Amino acid sequence: MIDLRSDTVTRPTPEMRRAMAEAVVGDDVYQEDPTVNLLEERAAAALGKEAALFVPTGTMGNTIGVKLLTEPGQEVLCEARGHLLNYELSMTAWFSGCLIRPVEAPGGILTWKMLEPHVRPLGPHWAPTGCIELENTHNMAGGTVYPQEVFDEVCDRAHERGMRVHLDGARLFNAATASRRSAAELCARADTVMFCLSKALGAPAGSMLAGPRVLMDKARLYRKRLGGGMRQAGVLAAAGLIALERMSLRLQEDHDHARLLAEGFSEIPGIRVTPPQTNIVVFDVLETGKPAGEISAALKSREILINPINSSSMRAVTHYDVSRQDCLAAVRALAEVVA
Repeated sequence: MIDLRSDTVTRPTPEMRRAMAEAVVGDDVYQEDPTVNLLEERAAAALGKEAALFVPTGTMGNTIGVKLLTEPGQEVLCEARGHLLNYELSMTAWFSGCLIRPVEAPGGILTWKMLEPHVRPLGPHWAPTGCIELENTHNMAGGTVYPQEVFDEVCDRAHERGMRVHLDGARLFNAATASRRSAAELCARADTVMFCLSKALGAPAGSMLAGPRVLMDKARLYRKRLGGGMRQAGVLAAAGLIALERMSLRLQEDHDHARLLAEGFSEIPGIRVTPPQTNIVVFDVLETGKPAGEISAALKSREILINPINSSSMRAVTHYDVSRQDCLAAVRALAEVVA
């Protein structure tokens, strides 16, 4: 199978497997796992933050990040197609006691001009805005990257209003590669930031949450409440170190493959493609006259896995287990199915 459903499907590299087998471990709930401690130190340094926390999933990282920045009964501003709103089981409501107010943005990129009308002060009839959540890259908008000046302005204006900003940076290192900036520069003005080790970076599991040390100390308690105390987690952290320090350097290859897919798909009659900025290709199949689910099933019979987003659009994601030849095979298969 050529699996383009997501970059979460990657398998650990041989180097990761060796590191996992040889990892020095301890009890991380007692903060005695040296491999986890090292990963947290290096992740914090890579993001330019005081401290970081290793969590099992990106959803847990976002859940804790928002909780740290809000109080129950507040609102969180989020882009309408954002992962926080649509794919995290309403954890902001369940754990933080906050309502998400969605704001639609072209390309998933929220500007301050779009956000400002939705910012609510404390009043007798409405919930005040507690924080703003941004997503870089934006998943369902097709892996779009925040212009740095736009991101910084949102953070600056939010801070002036007494609000804080959480960054869902699940694929932050893809954004860094595409913008040719460091991850630390991209998230410098965010209060908390999460990135995934298990997506584009290819680790078998885990994400990192980073921010001020006082908040990360509190985050450790929230992680325990959510069942994230993983004990001898150095086995996973060992793969995470390789993901952070090695796999982050090869992401341009995935971006190149995404462009190859997009170019090939765009030549197929009835397919309209959003040009990718990173490793996510979103394309519309409405004009083929076939539902996206039907196309997905037909591709699977040809050993190509691409998921539908809805009845008329699909998403293909490149990663290190997908080669140039795989991309060309996917283009040929889609052309056959559509024809």
